[in-house]
Amino acid sequence: MVGILRKTHFQGIVLLLLTLLLVGSAYGSDPVSVSNRARVRLAVNQVRLKLAAKLGKKVPSLNLIFQAPDEKIFVSCSQTPAEAITENTYFRFASNTKNFTAAAILRMHQDGWLNMTDRIVGTIPGSEIAYVPNTPHWNIPYKNKITIEQLLQHSAGVYDVDNDKVPGCDGMSYTEFMSLKNPNHQFTADELVGQTAANRLFYFEPGNGYHYSNTGYSMLGEIIARVYSFHAGSPKTYIDYLKEHITGGDSSVPLDMGFPYLAADRRLPHPHVCGTVYTEKEIEVHCKENMSAQVAEGNGYGTLSQMNRYIRSLMRGENVLTQQTVALMQTDASKSNPSYALGCEYRKNLGYGHNGARVGNLSFMAYNPDTEVSVVVYLPLWDLTDGMESFKFCFQTMYDAAYAVLETLGYPGKPE
Repeated sequence: MVGILRKTHFQGIVLLLLTLLLVGSAYGSDPVSVSNRARVRLAVNQVRLKLAAKLGKKVPSLNLIFQAPDEKIFVSCSQTPAEAITENTYFRFASNTKNFTAAAILRMHQDGWLNMTDRIVGTIPGSEIAYVPNTPHWNIPYKNKITIEQLLQHSAGVYDVDNDKVPGCDGMSYTEFMSLKNPNHQFTADELVGQTAANRLFYFEPGNGYHYSNTGYSMLGEIIARVYSFHAGSPKTYIDYLKEHITGGDSSVPLDMGFPYLAADRRLPHPHVCGTVYTEKEIEVHCKENMSAQVAEGNGYGTLSQMNRYIRSLMRGENVLTQQTVALMQTDASKSNPSYALGCEYRKNLGYGHNGARVGNLSFMAYNPDTEVSVVVYLPLWDLTDGMESFKFCFQTMYDAAYAVLETLGYPGKPE
């Protein structure tokens, strides 16, 4: 009997240790059961291992925050302990920046500083200053018909010189071409928009389609800077407005995020994680990047904890936008793409938010008002060895992890 008791006691210790290993990183002070933490970690790690098997390569880490009204869980599932991150590790969250840009435009709309249904050739309310410069660089196709709202929806037809081929750039996008020529090149909105003007590039007449456009959001960044400069009575930038009205200053949810706009401003705060890119020839590690070409469309960095606080508070009407304005952000979509409204995409059972992909970093944030659940996922990996096919595996993994966690915790998961 003594031997059996000792054996049972030993087995209990082993099970406890195994459970603790499954738990991983989590919000230790929150009212979350150990079993839920372990289940979330197991679900996320299974998705990570599935991606690794599909790619035939290691996946450094797959990281997730889940928050419901009664619990918060953070997990970092990694190849090795050294590759695990914390909820306060910084990374580049890329096109999630577009939601911050949309929040800035909508805050200005809410405050009466602009009218988002105005055409971009119109004037800032209370001034004789046009929303965009009246210069040759900004003489883009259909300029007189484009509205601020259409830029937010990607329904303006503005050509994307950051992602699509531009004449004279050796079959590359303008930003890729210039970056290869000079990695330290300082990009400007004038320069980027000027490529669409000089080459008469566009996708369709404003309002007649949907095409994702980083350049369209670069234009929104310029609009924010011009409107803020008018109201401040001195030169201001897009970044100034975000720091003073969206992530800091009079924001009710201050967040220590960054939106670099100088080519030389490349450092991420400590601690941070770099992006990894697998190519046919080598493994690239991206940390110190020139983000001057991505201002207002993809230049942001932050942490999982910060992104969760931001998207959760914003979509609940508890941050810089009223509930009425948030509803506008969520639902004011074009007919061509009902799932993408004002810098805000909708995914069934995940809710409203955005995603981002830049130099080895993949992330997304979402909040579902039906379940009051927010989810933020980060994967520091691109695989380009099989072109877009292998990249899509990585991209889809973010959503697979989120849906797996929802299903594990009893929420509606991946739609059929």
